Amino acid sequence: MIAPGSSPPTGAAMADAAALEQTRRELAEAAAHALQEDARRTVAEAAARRRASADDEAAVPRTIPLIPGEVTPARRAKFALANSFTLASLALGMSAIFLSMHHDIRLAAAALMFCVVFDGLDGAVARKLGVASPFGAQMDSLADMCSFGIAAPVVVYASLHGTAPTALIGVACAMIAAGAMIRLARFNVSPKDGRFFIGVPTTLTAAVLGLAVLIGLRLPGGVAVAAVAVLAVAMVSGFPYAKLARVAKLPPWLWAAPVVGFYFDYRVTFALLVALYVVSGPLLWVARHRTDHQALAA
Repeated sequence: MIAPGSSPPTGAAMADAAALEQTRRELAEAAAHALQEDARRTVAEAAARRRASADDEAAVPRTIPLIPGEVTPARRAKFALANSFTLASLALGMSAIFLSMHHDIRLAAAALMFCVVFDGLDGAVARKLGVASPFGAQMDSLADMCSFGIAAPVVVYASLHGTAPTALIGVACAMIAAGAMIRLARFNVSPKDGRFFIGVPTTLTAAVLGLAVLIGLRLPGGVAVAAVAVLAVAMVSGFPYAKLARVAKLPPWLWAAPVVGFYFDYRVTFALLVALYVVSGPLLWVARHRTDHQALAA
């Protein structure tokens, strides 16, 4: 026989009920406090997002000013005039492509040469009128890519078609396009040197290619393709090339040989001058490094 258990004391039961009630209240208060904290945090985060959005909108203007300085009708006209030369260069580059498609190679080369002229005028006019701006510089770079990075290779491809394997001509022209893109991108982010170019400029490369077609320079197909590829590599090289203003200041007696050469055979003289300029870059680079080594040794 198992004796029945005795009932718990009355005081103990009341103590347990009081403890349970206290625990329930504490849990309810903790839950309410947690909800209040979550609500405050949500409101604070929303307010912070609104402030950040307001700061961003205040920091970035609704319209980015394209014209430097005070915007007046006169300055707007000057700004439009300067950029019209850039647009003209772009239009002439497109014309060169269309003319090449219709086998008007000489006329296409003439349009390419006018691209070079207008490319030189837009910056000069902008600086003269006091409206040079980063927008104009970027616009000029994009137009150069279209005219000298696309139109020039198309003109060269059309002029060399049939003189060498089509694949080789295509590769050499693609190298000109890639070289122009790399050269222009590097020029936009590099510090400027007042004395030398780093690599042959795209404008000068296009001028050489356009003049070669315009004057009817006839090289063997393989030699012509190799010359185009060398120009493309020279554009992206790290060799220093003297700016034309420095070349023009050479002693007058040095110009006697080219003048005589142009009189007898301007095509061969032109090719030799271009080759000499391309070779001058590596020669200047070697001379610079030799001078630096001598200075360190001393």
